[in-house]
Amino acid sequence: MRHTGWVPELPEVESLAGFLRERAVERAIVRADITAISALKTYDPPISSLVGLLIDDVQRHGKFLDISAQGIHLVIHLARAGWLRWREEQSTGLVRPGKGPIALRVILDDGSGFDLTEAGTQKKLAVYVVRDLAEVPGIVRLGPDPFTLTLEEFSDVLKREGRVQLKGVLRNQSVIAGIGNAYSDEILHVAKMSPFKPASNLSADELQQLYDAMQETLRDAVDRSKGLAAQDLKSEKKSGLRVHGRKGQKCPVCGDIVREVSFADSSLQYCATCQTGGKPLADRRLSKLLK
Repeated sequence: MRHTGWVPELPEVESLAGFLRERAVERAIVRADITAISALKTYDPPISSLVGLLIDDVQRHGKFLDISAQGIHLVIHLARAGWLRWREEQSTGLVRPGKGPIALRVILDDGSGFDLTEAGTQKKLAVYVVRDLAEVPGIVRLGPDPFTLTLEEFSDVLKREGRVQLKGVLRNQSVIAGIGNAYSDEILHVAKMSPFKPASNLSADELQQLYDAMQETLRDAVDRSKGLAAQDLKSEKKSGLRVHGRKGQKCPVCGDIVREVSFADSSLQYCATCQTGGKPLADRRLSKLLK
């Protein structure tokens, strides 16, 4: 199964955090029901320990959503096919374990709440209940957030990665936190750079160009999503993408056809005219099939 750009990344998780801050902070959790046992990655404290606690903040760490309640953190990673569905009047019915897409149901003291859902068969959505964020391995491994990086720090990051291709560097969570397949394509398109260009092979002007493209692309996506209801974030992301997920369509900058390179479980999209001097990149998967 190859995945396109509707996977939650930094801008969507940032917007979800803001959405929940407005609605859930200072509300008490009255129920927290796990219905997909595989989604819960911790056991101490138990998920039942959340009941009765007052939510005091909601933050984002990379692609992780962190709901903190009086010293306990409910940490969520939506993975590729997970989503948060908010309801002003949450259903109080019990969800049968293993049945349907719901992995977690949370009900707050005013009757509102949310379900965590996951589509498809690859169940990667993860829920952690911890006292310390250091107990979440994925958070411990996170690189710096793009919004905290200075140009000099960004330069150091790229130099450390050496000959690794820019596409791989941008979406490596241990290098830079929060950017995934879709926004790495978008950043490289704005920067007018090949996804296969080595990270250490940038001039000073190219470094500035890539840094500005990263900041501009992510901030623009966050601004577009700000204030939207949770259910509207996916469609907003889709409508805002210029090349990712748009194979065969016209590049909005130059009018050339958006091209694709396919891998085993993902793909990237780019514009040859804007990014590679008009030269199409080799489709690695197709090349292997032809050998």
